Amino acid sequence: MDDTVIHEQRDGYDVLTLNQPERLNPFNERQHQALAAALDRIEQNRECRVVVLTGAGRGFCAGQDLGERDFTDTSQKYDLGAGLEKYYNPLVRRLRALDQPVICAVNGVAAGAGANIALAGDIVIAARSASFIQIFARIGLIPDAGGTWWLTQRLGEARAKALALTTEPLPAEKAAEWGLIWKVVDDDQLMKEAEALAVQLANGPTAAYALAKKAIQAASSNSLDAQLDLERELQREAGYSDDYREGVAAFREKRKANFRGR
Repeated sequence: MDDTVIHEQRDGYDVLTLNQPERLNPFNERQHQALAAALDRIEQNRECRVVVLTGAGRGFCAGQDLGERDFTDTSQKYDLGAGLEKYYNPLVRRLRALDQPVICAVNGVAAGAGANIALAGDIVIAARSASFIQIFARIGLIPDAGGTWWLTQRLGEARAKALALTTEPLPAEKAAEWGLIWKVVDDDQLMKEAEALAVQLANGPTAAYALAKKAIQAASSNSLDAQLDLERELQREAGYSDDYREGVAAFREKRKANFRGR
């Protein structure tokens, strides 16, 4: 197992830690492959009901590892679109499509693609010292890994353009104030908060969570009529579940529901 991603299985949830702390956990080919392998294991494990993604050391992820490329040969051209197609775009799509809720615990700087992979999580909790930096323009690029989508959808065009063009760091507290992420906690409470939330969600109706993810992610491109139709179909599916019957029974009996995610 590649140690660039640490995969820990807990009771009902898994923790994935990007693990190149001396370099702020940049994405290189090894780390992409290790993360993909960890997600393979999660998809095959019915016991995993929530995923927590974080970084080792003092940062979440510094983005793409530029050390993988040789810039001394000025005649060499790199097809960055191919790298997105092979690694980043599938990763973003996979995180969004996971049935399990994905909690991203951002423990420090999240820059470039690292910021945007963090923003792909369903719930983003950041340490107070954390920041999100769309650093791409400093090297002549545009935000990728979903960056132009997350920023525009959550913050609006004006703030999205300003963050992309100025490359100014967005402190965690302002990111939460603007609605880019869920919440900010003290640095020493980050993993405690993230794992407490993971336990809470793992004990919840995770089949319904998967359907809620699907509906909410479709809302930005659907018309109201299309969204109403989607809600009807997904609610029908939820209503057939064992968790719905258990939830109603627990409500009537004034007890805590024992959800099983099915």
